[in-house]
Amino acid sequence: MYSDLGEKQTALDYYNQALPLLRAVEDRGGEAGTLNNIGRVYDSLGEKQTALDYYNQSLPLFRAVGNRLGEAATLNNIGHVYSDLGEKQTA
Repeated sequence: MYSDLGEKQTALDYYNQALPLLRAVEDRGGEAGTLNNIGRVYDSLGEKQTALDYYNQSLPLFRAVGNRLGEAATLNNIGHVYSDLGEKQTA
């Protein structure tokens, strides 16, 4: 994954290319995973609000397709961002 290699903009470019394709074929699970991955990249860049926006788009899709593991991972990511923002109770 490009993000793991430190090439975060390249990762975002690929995720943003994948997103409309996943939507076109109505792969909601894939869309949810890609939105979550975009959120993770923004989180790692310190853009916490943008990360939250993507996580919050991802969460209902994971729930809609019944992907409990994806739902749990996204909830964990959201909690991590709120913790980083100092909002411990929300986290």
